[in-house]
Amino acid sequence: MAANFANFSLIDHPLVKKDVTVLRDVSTPPEIFRAAVKRISNILAVEICKDLKLTEIEIETPLEKTTGHKLAYDVVLVPVLRAGLGMVSGFLEIIPDAKVGHIGLQRDETTLKPIEYYYKTPKNIDSSKVILIDPMLATGGSGAEAINYLKKRGVKNLIFACLVAAPEGIKKLLSEHPDVRIFGAAQDRELNNKGYILPGLGDAGDRTFGTL
Repeated sequence: MAANFANFSLIDHPLVKKDVTVLRDVSTPPEIFRAAVKRISNILAVEICKDLKLTEIEIETPLEKTTGHKLAYDVVLVPVLRAGLGMVSGFLEIIPDAKVGHIGLQRDETTLKPIEYYYKTPKNIDSSKVILIDPMLATGGSGAEAINYLKKRGVKNLIFACLVAAPEGIKKLLSEHPDVRIFGAAQDRELNNKGYILPGLGDAGDRTFGTL
């Protein structure tokens, strides 16, 4: 049974559970894996966007003037390279006017700590709603480090979105960044001695891009 964590929201949806099963299956080919990631990302985006703030605007219909709404701020998606790229198209289908930045972090397989190799985000990221995207929240090291990079650049309004999270990663992220809300499609049991999520789904980047 999954533990309850403050500020961690598990998307408990039948279609998400069905597609998480597709992701876990070792026999799922890359094209089916990518499609399932995109569908889950659609639902994650809808859930995350429930709390977006709006401002009123006046528009004219074919019959009269009326009051409508627009987002009160820009939304910026920041996938952690490279696995996070597989989730971006699903988010953009729901938030088509979102901007996209990138953070490149790779894990040192000996220390399990993240190493940065790329960073590029829009100029107005400090005043935007930022959704940091990383399919796997395992040790939490990469996620916590990516959040540090964003906060150093002035980001204050930040959410973390993932497909699968381990308790160890959730604890680390919430310990170091208690102000950041986490959304996930599955909460798994634990990490193995190599820092991989169990039962997990393997390496999300390799399975997305067919580089196994």
